[in-house]
Formats: sequence, C-alpha cells, structure tokens
Amino acid sequence: MGSPTAAFAFLVETLFHLYLVVLLLRILLEMVRSDFYNPIVQLLLKATDPLVKPLSKIIPPAGRINLAAIVVLYLIQLLGLILLSLIAGAAIDPVILALIALLRLVRMLLVLYLILILAGVILSWVGQNFRHPIVPLVFQLTDPVLAPIRRVLPPLGGFDLSPLVAIIGIQFLIILLGV
Repeated sequence: MGSPTAAFAFLVETLFHLYLVVLLLRILLEMVRSDFYNPIVQLLLKATDPLVKPLSKIIPPAGRINLAAIVVLYLIQLLGLILLSLIAGAAIDPVILALIALLRLVRMLLVLYLILILAGVILSWVGQNFRHPIVPLVFQLTDPVLAPIRRVLPPLGGFDLSPLVAIIGIQFLIILLGV
C-alpha cells in the first residue's frame, strides 16, 4: 500500500506545476507578442488573469516583460515548495527555499523550451499546414531561441541544425543546474 503523504505530495506538486506552466506560457507569449485572438492564448489569459491582473495594477510591465506575472509565478513556486516541505515534515529554511524556487523555475523554462523545440521539429516534418491554433504559437515561442543560432549556423544541405544545437545547449544547462 502506498503512502498517503507521498500521494498527497504528488497531487500538490502536479497541480502547482501545471499552473506554473500555464503562467510561464503566458509570460513567454506576451514577450513574443503572439496573437492574442488565438484561442490557446485566450485560455491562458483567462486561467491566469485572476492572479496577474490585480498585481498588474501595482507592478507595471517592463517593455514586453510582464513583471506582475513573473512575481506571481515566483510566489506560486515558492508556495508550492513550502507546502511540499510541510507535507514532508521537512525543516523550512527560507533562503534555501527561495533559491530552490528560482532554480526550479529556470529548469522549468529550459524543459518547456526543450519540449517546444521538439514539437516544432516534429511539426516541421509532418504538420506545417495544420490549422490548429497551437502550431503558430510553437514557432513563435521557439523563434527567439533558434534565430540567433540560425544566424551563426546556416542550413546545411537544406537541413536546419539549429534545433539540435539548441537542444544540446538546453540539456547542458539543465544538467549544470542540477535541480
């Protein structure tokens, strides 16, 4: 029989993680100025507005960066870690938790980009003409990461190797973080 504590910790961590991904996607889509009439973007905005909008009145954006959403993202990550520490009965060191929260968010960003780049590669092979609203979002989100690599490494024989270089770099950073 499984541990109720472990099951509850899994549930809490999963729910927090899902909402953090939604918030992170919102931040990234605002940074790339994606189409806000896209139904996926509308869903992300509706899911995150209750927490982000009130704070947006206090913390203004910095250019394309929604600072209020970043603060909410960090606070939710921190709250999730505090809850998991309480569930596990572990001692809570606020400085360590604050640092772990930051490192976990960086890792989440890297993993999200890894998944988006892989999705973009698969879509470039089989589904560029798909009419699903997520397809342009994948390419809009990955272009800021892949474009600088494409400027340095042009297509070789018709093959774009920038996703491979980006994936290797992201994996290197994930391993380096060690979180």
